[in-house]
Amino acid sequence: MPVVFYGCETWPLTLWEERKLRVFENMVLRRIFGPRRDEVTGEWRRLHNEDILPVIKSRKMRWVGHVARMGEERWVYRFLVGKPERRRPLGRPRRRWVDNVRMDLHEVGCGYRDWIGLAQDRDRWRTFASAVMNLWVP
Repeated sequence: MPVVFYGCETWPLTLWEERKLRVFENMVLRRIFGPRRDEVTGEWRRLHNEDILPVIKSRKMRWVGHVARMGEERWVYRFLVGKPERRRPLGRPRRRWVDNVRMDLHEVGCGYRDWIGLAQDRDRWRTFASAVMNLWVP
């Protein structure tokens, strides 16, 4: 699992990456983990993306809270809040990492515009990160 989740805090997780995760799951994770026994029914089942995606989203929320609490002099924070000065190419704008964070916050029901200010409160931010984890439990 650490190999699968390495760097997942910074993934933009577009639809293409989610599809790639499904392919990776089909090829590798089923071989590594094999069937998993369901605690409720006692039946064996395959490992699904619903078991992996909540962990990725929760770790991403923990990481963005950590970055938001960094000082403005840190380069990671500047990448988080900064905007590029050059013009964007024509067409649909690319999905950025911050856009995915906003989508995850919206799914949890957090409509805060100032989520960076919200992340300053560690306990409250942990609550949101765990809510993202529990949101996807099948």
